[in-house]
Amino acid sequence: MKNWKKVVIAILIPLLVGGISGYFTASGVGTWYTQINKPTWNPPNQIFAPVWTILYIMMGIALFLIWKSNANAADKKKAIIIWSMQMLLNFLWSFIFFNQHLIGLALADIAGMWFFILITIFAFAKINKTAAWLLVPYIAWVSFAGVLNFAIWWLN
Repeated sequence: MKNWKKVVIAILIPLLVGGISGYFTASGVGTWYTQINKPTWNPPNQIFAPVWTILYIMMGIALFLIWKSNANAADKKKAIIIWSMQMLLNFLWSFIFFNQHLIGLALADIAGMWFFILITIFAFAKINKTAAWLLVPYIAWVSFAGVLNFAIWWLN
């Protein structure tokens, strides 16, 4: 497969996951989410979509760099499986938090997501350092989101 096709597919995967999760987020933001207690430092709602879009694009570029690499096939497969696990947990968080309103379970999910992002960074670093560094803003944002999730759980 040509690299331009790989890059398009690699970027589309997280953007599609984000788009579907965004559906669950949008359905909860305008209703239930407005009524729960949030910390004073909670960012405005309009910040989240642009930040996540940038992060999803960076995740896709990182995936592309791993996919196109000449690394050992077993290392690539392992790294892509780990990346897929964090993507699944990323998707589930929006559903659990915004659709099911299970703040505590969402907190457990985001902790698992954080762990899988971390091991994805290490797995990617073995293959391509740039791919690993592209995930650093993601783990930083998920760290913030985890603290925010905890604060919302505590306040409610």
